[in-house]
Amino acid sequence: MKTLVTGANGYIGLRLIPSLLEAGHQVVAMVRDKNRFPSDQFDSFAEDERFSLIEGDMLRPESLPEFPNDIDAAYYLLHSMAAGGDFESREADCATNFIAWIASSACARILYLGGLIPNAPLSDHLESRENVNRILRSSSIPVTTLRASIIVGSGSASFEIIRDLAEKLPFMITPSWTRTRCQPIAIRNVIAYLTRCLDTPETKGREFDIGGPEILTYRNLLEQYAEARKLHRLIISVPLLTPRLSAHWLHFITATTIQLAKSLIDSLTNETICRDDSITELIPQELLSYREAIEKAFA
Repeated sequence: MKTLVTGANGYIGLRLIPSLLEAGHQVVAMVRDKNRFPSDQFDSFAEDERFSLIEGDMLRPESLPEFPNDIDAAYYLLHSMAAGGDFESREADCATNFIAWIASSACARILYLGGLIPNAPLSDHLESRENVNRILRSSSIPVTTLRASIIVGSGSASFEIIRDLAEKLPFMITPSWTRTRCQPIAIRNVIAYLTRCLDTPETKGREFDIGGPEILTYRNLLEQYAEARKLHRLIISVPLLTPRLSAHWLHFITATTIQLAKSLIDSLTNETICRDDSITELIPQELLSYREAIEKAFA
């Protein structure tokens, strides 16, 4: 099957492409700037025409090349969470331009990775991700939507924040959102779902929650990370830190940008737990525990 991967040089894209190639699929990777993509990693696949690279900016429709007419499935992995204010309109524009670009093609399906939706008012970030899902589904092309909570793996923005906090601070006075529950999932499980959906026709046009085998609080995530690293950490949760102060705290302590910190903190007040596990029957796999996912990240 020939696939298009947008956001190819992002955290998910760079891990999905090798998985698709190893599964025997062809990949057309789309990026805004070819010079920022590690093309040399895929030279062997390019030689036998199983991998190619195209350039275009979804916020500038005039920059988009002609859509390849032999694409069977397209992965939509674009987001603007780190871009700061008004990221919602940018994400909506990207999705709208994408479906206009793909509309007249022979592409038979779209695959989209969004965020788990809580039974509560959505944060701006989660509302934006869900709005992208609605826009993609407004096209005539069937969309498979996977919704995930915290993705655990080296390079994941949320996981890197947990790593920074646990590594740097022996004593933490943490905000109340550390008591919020989530269902973390290992990056290799996410990539397996995204890859194997292609060969599972029952997933076409459907929406699925994906998560690991455990429901944990963000405090649990910090504690288990510290235990895995054999670090002694004292954590005390207090209600004094507002989301705004929490964002500045994360920006000061960790390597994240203030824009990304604000978006993440906004979402961390939402409980993100799977309400539907039907995908585990369609695509069975060994779901790694949070502790196992941490060990894989170290490796």
